Amino acid sequence: MHTPAVRQLTPAALQVMPLPAPGTDKEDRGRLCVVGGSVQVPGAALLAAEAALRAGAGKLQIATVRSCTTALGVAVPEALVIGLPEDASGEIAPGSPALHQALDQCDAVLVGPGMSATPFLARLTARLHQMKATVVLDAGALNGGVSAAGSAPFILTPHAGEMAFMCGGRKEDVEREPLEHALRMARATASVVVLKGPRTFIVGPDGEVWLHEGGGPGLGTSGSGDVLAGLITGFAARGATPMEAALWGVWTHGEAGRLLAEAAGPLGFLAREISSRVPGILQHFSCGGR
Repeated sequence: MHTPAVRQLTPAALQVMPLPAPGTDKEDRGRLCVVGGSVQVPGAALLAAEAALRAGAGKLQIATVRSCTTALGVAVPEALVIGLPEDASGEIAPGSPALHQALDQCDAVLVGPGMSATPFLARLTARLHQMKATVVLDAGALNGGVSAAGSAPFILTPHAGEMAFMCGGRKEDVEREPLEHALRMARATASVVVLKGPRTFIVGPDGEVWLHEGGGPGLGTSGSGDVLAGLITGFAARGATPMEAALWGVWTHGEAGRLLAEAAGPLGFLAREISSRVPGILQHFSCGGR
């Protein structure tokens, strides 16, 4: 396989792909839906949803298991929370017309945080191919198999273990050749692939390749990937292209990790603290800072 040139993801690179203007109304910044969470991991949807708002998205909906809706509604009062049927294992179950109505109104959709691979996820992912919204697949939505995207590229956000599962290989092989695996998956699924790790590769279906090496070891913490997926979805809701949303999400996530490491130490900060740094990072960037 021919290996294309790898571009470094830096603030200078992002200057040539500015985010859409914020506008004066929440309707101008898009509507998104986070489909995620389970009885065992309800907080994943919360982390992703808050991150999407911190990225500047205008209107937020969270679709999760019915038994967790009250808690999430109180924790994220900015969101409309949709309660979905749940199965015996505490995962979202099929059978909710309200979910499909919500998705049809969205500019961006995130599916998978806090979920395991289930028949519900497989059927939902197949339906998402028919949507015009930008679709981000994370966690459980990656483990059920991803076919080629439809009219617009999906954004896939696997870590090495999830990529190995998707490829039918071993985690060690992905860690040894991350770029090669990301390129193959991006082409096979016609999607933007964000292969997370100490060195994060962002690869487009046309072979465009970016590399981000910032952030530090503190970002390797429980829930950090949910935040990253939420940031990417938030930028997509605002109108960024799939590749631009992925690049902005990865960079702001890494920059937040860098700032938290400076303030609190390289390890020990929490995933819930990451997204609170994002508005200041974006403001500093727009004013010509780092």
